[in-house]
Amino acid sequence: MAEVMVVTSGKGGVGKTTSTAALGAALAQAGQKVVVVDFDVGLRNLDLVMGAERRVVYDLINVVQGDANLNQALIRDKRVDTLCLLPASQTRDKDNLTQDGVDRVMDQLRAQFDWVICDSPAGIERGATLAMRHADVAVVVTNPEVSSVRDSDRIIGLLDSKTLRAESGSRIEKHLLLTRYDAMRAERGDMLKIDDVLEILSIPLLGIVPESPEVLRASNLGTPVTLSDAQSAPARAYADAARRLMGQTIPMTVPADRSKGLLNKFFGRRAA
Repeated sequence: MAEVMVVTSGKGGVGKTTSTAALGAALAQAGQKVVVVDFDVGLRNLDLVMGAERRVVYDLINVVQGDANLNQALIRDKRVDTLCLLPASQTRDKDNLTQDGVDRVMDQLRAQFDWVICDSPAGIERGATLAMRHADVAVVVTNPEVSSVRDSDRIIGLLDSKTLRAESGSRIEKHLLLTRYDAMRAERGDMLKIDDVLEILSIPLLGIVPESPEVLRASNLGTPVTLSDAQSAPARAYADAARRLMGQTIPMTVPADRSKGLLNKFFGRRAA
């Protein structure tokens, strides 16, 4: 049975979709059978980041409502055989997502894959709560700014109360993924430092992804950053995060974008 992971945040624009694609591709490259699922009904950006927008015929809503079966809607990645996409609908409303329909789709996905990664819409509305409902693991994506961290704290509360695990009295495994981090700006006080974010959110650190033009470049090319340039700082950060998700102990570093001429700094905290 698959591990179900939700990639979530309270605030939009922090890098959830980029992170879903990058982590999914990294896990698939490591030999895992992975499906990434877009729950952002009405916007549908994951297919763009994955470079599959022209290949969408059926979507999550079609499967939920029984208009198509799961295999008709799944799109196999052209670069990594073990990576698939289940896109969202761009013409439907989030109200078309029914709990019974999502339950049925998630059961089918669990049976076919090692990892089911749900790309959650921002906020706390219906699409977000359905995206996290079946999760065993949550990756909370946060920028090092006060508003993003505050909203992520609210999401952590929902993860502890609105999931099937919470209903059964158990806890969902939660990890922090810090994105758009710039060590020099943090030192100047222009953004929160890593320890500040960890103190506020109190969940284990999964990875630190630096601010980098490579992330935007990869998105514009329709390629997960872990596939576009495996040696770039963000790609290495996501690859290390994926290895930690698989249970490996990888030292945590503060990566720096090479285009800024910064040296990587060692950060002496290990993922829990």
